[in-house]
Amino acid sequence: MKTHDVHNQPLPLTDVNLYAVDLPLREAVKRSAALEHGELISEFAGICGSALTAQLADQANHNKPQLKSFDRYGHRINEVEYHPAYHRLMDMALSHQVSSIAWTADRGGHSAHSALIYILAQAEPGVCCPISMTYAGVAALRHQPELAQTWEPLLTAGRYDASVQPISHKTAATLGMAMTEKQGGSDVRANTTQAVSIGSGGPGTQYELTGHKWFCSAPMSDGFLTLAQTQAGLSCFLVPRWRPDNTRNAMHIMQLKDKLGDWANASAEIEYDGAYAQMVGADGQGIQTIIDMVHHTRLDCTIAPAAYMRKTLSLAGWHCRHRQAFGKRLIEQPLMRQVLADLALESEAATVLAFHVAHSFDQAAGNEQAALLSRIITPIAKYWLNKRVTGFVHEAMECHGGSGYIEEFELARYYRQAPLNGIWEGSGNIMCLDVLRAIGRDPRTVEVMISELETLSAGHILLKKRVQAIKDAIVNEQLSLDTARHWVEQVALCLQAGLLLIHAPEYIADAFIIGRLQSDRSYGYGAVRINQDMIEAIIQRASPADK
Repeated sequence: MKTHDVHNQPLPLTDVNLYAVDLPLREAVKRSAALEHGELISEFAGICGSALTAQLADQANHNKPQLKSFDRYGHRINEVEYHPAYHRLMDMALSHQVSSIAWTADRGGHSAHSALIYILAQAEPGVCCPISMTYAGVAALRHQPELAQTWEPLLTAGRYDASVQPISHKTAATLGMAMTEKQGGSDVRANTTQAVSIGSGGPGTQYELTGHKWFCSAPMSDGFLTLAQTQAGLSCFLVPRWRPDNTRNAMHIMQLKDKLGDWANASAEIEYDGAYAQMVGADGQGIQTIIDMVHHTRLDCTIAPAAYMRKTLSLAGWHCRHRQAFGKRLIEQPLMRQVLADLALESEAATVLAFHVAHSFDQAAGNEQAALLSRIITPIAKYWLNKRVTGFVHEAMECHGGSGYIEEFELARYYRQAPLNGIWEGSGNIMCLDVLRAIGRDPRTVEVMISELETLSAGHILLKKRVQAIKDAIVNEQLSLDTARHWVEQVALCLQAGLLLIHAPEYIADAFIIGRLQSDRSYGYGAVRINQDMIEAIIQRASPADK
């Protein structure tokens, strides 16, 4: 006799094309030149939504990278060993041009990259880090054309070469980054790593670096962009894994970080012991050089929380459509419907803002106004979406009850992952300081942003009032260190509301504005008052189709 039968349990949400079931994503791609790459995006989305990829993601997470400091003969090798599933995921991503398409496409490259990494983050967010830095590193290397000439073809090759050997023997390469130190953290000007010139010195020439880095992302990359002090000040360098004589470079991995999440990806503490390096960009101008890389990784740190929202919303909606409680499916229960509708609003608002930022990267080439807009809305969007995502994932977890808290389910992985992009590439305070810095350096930046907000808010009284308050804070010199977070939040909300007014159905924009901009706004998901007819339409728009 059986002790029990298993029933009232949803099947896994697998073998789903993550592009086909995501209407806000498809609309965002259609609005940009990335539509030219729609076939590639759809193909990749089908692979990322497959049961096989879900299995690979689980294996890569539960078989963490391992440090191998020495070979069996006692030679120091500084290698990190990954589970084969990690390498398959990396190959899957790089062969579908996630890191290269931004630089190889004639049009819409950054938007296409963003769509691909948005999809990848829903399959396994841990591999996004090395993919993102390989994409973003190209922007910094272009400050040193002779280095870019050697490295860029390998970084944009559209393939994965996991072999541990000099790049002269490889068919493709990846890049990592090592900026922060123990004593400085985000204050990279406090870095103490020293760079000594081997020859004449200056851009493109050879140096030896001595010092430590508290965090080195993706330590099995083929090269690393890093910061070190010269007599002229903090400078940017490329540190290859191998020296020109094909011997291993003196970049020693001291330990791998035991992180809360992001388990598939390794992060390390390293030391340079006379490590070979080449200067990238002007001597003493390291921050100005590497900020181009950081600007692009911040785009990915904006896309990621939108992707996590979409993934966990899909899981919550799927669970609620296939699980019964108190005589009804969960999705038929009034309180649960309120929660799911509110999560759907937040998810779509995140997607429309994230891809508006991505579109600004495509427009910025040769367009000064677009470049100024991109410069300021990137840290604003990164700040806000990462403030929203952790609570969002928690609410999606609650929709599952106790099952959502179990490691075998994907939600636990996303809950551990959710805070990370808010820390990567500058925490919330750093983003707000960066917004103030952008405004201070070029007043046209805020003028372009205000013009954008006014265009988006035209015709909506409540939104126009909020935009006017944002303008007044500038005019009355009320934007300062102690008000920056509030001001950035208001700008982000107005951007989301205005973009929804233009690009989403009226019921989506209206419900978002009611829930986020009215004076008696709700502070908990599901507490916003939404008309029942609107709830049904919102849920249907956000729902992946049943198999």
